[in-house]
Amino acid sequence: MAEGLRERKKRETKQRISDIATGLFLEHGFVTVTVADVADAADVSVNTVYNYFPAKEDLFLDRMEGVTLRLSRMIRGRDRGESAAQAVLREMRGQIGAVSPAYGLMDGFDAFMNVIEHAPTLKARLFHLQEQVHDAVVTTLREETGAPAGDPLPLLVGGQIAWIENTAVGYITREMTAGRKATTVSRETLVLLDEIEELLSERVLTYAVRG
Repeated sequence: MAEGLRERKKRETKQRISDIATGLFLEHGFVTVTVADVADAADVSVNTVYNYFPAKEDLFLDRMEGVTLRLSRMIRGRDRGESAAQAVLREMRGQIGAVSPAYGLMDGFDAFMNVIEHAPTLKARLFHLQEQVHDAVVTTLREETGAPAGDPLPLLVGGQIAWIENTAVGYITREMTAGRKATTVSRETLVLLDEIEELLSERVLTYAVRG
């Protein structure tokens, strides 16, 4: 269905508030800037800000909404004859090889992470996000394989698949915040993914193959 005028205005308002908040956080720091400061800069009420963003952390991490289910989408979209881990590796190689901003391969990522580094509540939110990613992968594996509730394999394999992304993202974050070029970090991360694949057991690499 086509987006209505009301929905478009709400989306644009939310994006404008988010953009203004991000600019303030990057310039002054997350702890220093208040929700009232964001509301004043965006020329809206504090209640309006909270209507779109339930917590202050959501103002800065709103672009992370799609990350929670990213691995799950990769697994559900795997090709015929392809396992869950193989699908994740293939998709990640494609995006990282394309120097995708979705994996932090972009100018300004160091400034973004610097804000998080100095804000304990943002760090806690990212840790919780990692837990959500893991839980979503495990749930997806159970659904895709029909594994019973007592079967430990979805939990074990899900942990390995989440580890693939966590390790790659961790490497990218460290290198990008050190001021290195995105294209160079991209190439190095692809090598890292090859090494990660070599460490995975055959059981992980052949789990949840689409028939």
